Amino acid sequence: MTEQSRRPRKPGKPYRRPQKDPVRILAFDALRAVDERDAYANLVLPPLLRKAREKGDIDGRDAALATELVYGTLRRQGTYDAILSACVDRPLRDVDPPVLDVLSLGVHQLLGTRIPTHAAVSATVELARVVLGDGRAKFVNAVLRKVAQDDLDAWLERVAPPYDEDPEDHLAVVHSHPRWVVSALWDSLGGGRAGIEELLAADNERPEVTLVARPGRSTTEELLGEPAALPGRWSPYAVRLTEGGEPGSVEAVREGRAGVQDEGSQLVALALAGAPLDGPDRAWLDGCAGPGGKAALLAALAAERGAVLLASEKQPHRAGLVAKALAGNPGPYQVVAADGTRPPWRPGTFDRVLMDVPCTGLGALRRRPEARWRRRPEDLDGFAPLQRGLLRTALESVRVGGVVGYATCSPHLAETRAVVDDVLKQYRDAELIDARPLLPGVPDLGDGPDIQLWPHLHGTDAMYLALIRRTG
Repeated sequence: MTEQSRRPRKPGKPYRRPQKDPVRILAFDALRAVDERDAYANLVLPPLLRKAREKGDIDGRDAALATELVYGTLRRQGTYDAILSACVDRPLRDVDPPVLDVLSLGVHQLLGTRIPTHAAVSATVELARVVLGDGRAKFVNAVLRKVAQDDLDAWLERVAPPYDEDPEDHLAVVHSHPRWVVSALWDSLGGGRAGIEELLAADNERPEVTLVARPGRSTTEELLGEPAALPGRWSPYAVRLTEGGEPGSVEAVREGRAGVQDEGSQLVALALAGAPLDGPDRAWLDGCAGPGGKAALLAALAAERGAVLLASEKQPHRAGLVAKALAGNPGPYQVVAADGTRPPWRPGTFDRVLMDVPCTGLGALRRRPEARWRRRPEDLDGFAPLQRGLLRTALESVRVGGVVGYATCSPHLAETRAVVDDVLKQYRDAELIDARPLLPGVPDLGDGPDIQLWPHLHGTDAMYLALIRRTG
């Protein structure tokens, strides 16, 4: 007699132990960290993946699926919430957050991937049994079966208001951005419906991994030896890993001779480095240097000319990251932990100054999709005094004839031109210079003299740059 036959039979359906799916459990854990701890997926996911690999729970294909589940769910959260609201008999705010995370993972599998319907539902219900229990798994099953009755296009017809009646709300639901973000991006971009739709769609695409070959330490030829690597579109130091991958596996990146850096960020540094000066070119400043990507590129470019870079960062732990990024630079440099609004250096010390100021980060929503749901319009008021104060410090730190670069990873007009215009009203001895010729070959740079890059036009983060020369 077998062990199973000796067990007493229970009336009704026999109990089945839930099957643990390492990929979906990992994706759920990442979403919970984003929700509970305000963590960022790009910081939470890599260690989770690494630990799962070390335990032998997942392989490369599993890691790719887990990454898609996490980022896809976060990018389309607004759209999926609208669909779930139509399938749940209570306000979504009354649904427990862990249940909502499981539901969102299921909706993404149903409407945003090629996973077959039955597999998407059954795998998500099984996940719910593991992490939520049988009772709530039944609720998940009932909701997902409602979602599965239509495809994404049909759902959008039902839950998005018509464009002609409310264009901003229509775009917000269809492209999964908060309405105020849609409005702000549209104001900055200008133009009609096609451009803003292309921009919002680009925000929901998985960005390529872009590397930078730091001058004097690595070359693009070396990096192009990596699998599926292509040259950058605009920066001579950029290499794109078109199939993603792990930059940490690249030897030059491990050794600090190359780094991960969006091409838009590289272009900002190159434009400042290429701006014509009146007089010497010996001392450069990166006034908001953390975490160190631009500083490392600027330091390498400065070293080629015999110039010295001072990299300043207010937060000591971020200053440590800057120091790590600059370690091994071929020329002299210095890293200090200092408040850029109360600088320890004398006025007029530098020939070139970069201020890449703290901002809402609306230009990097491809890489940090959860940021769109965390930011609020009132955040702009919090950043405004700091941004203006840092630009004033930059103008006071540069010598007559030197150049300041004011940069931000946000296209919001309140963080870009409004800041520059306000500060320049106080400085009669400073003038904007045309930054566009400093990015040769880069199209669609607008009317100038400042520059706004865009994901849908340039394949970069939406970086902004204004170059200002001190004239007297």
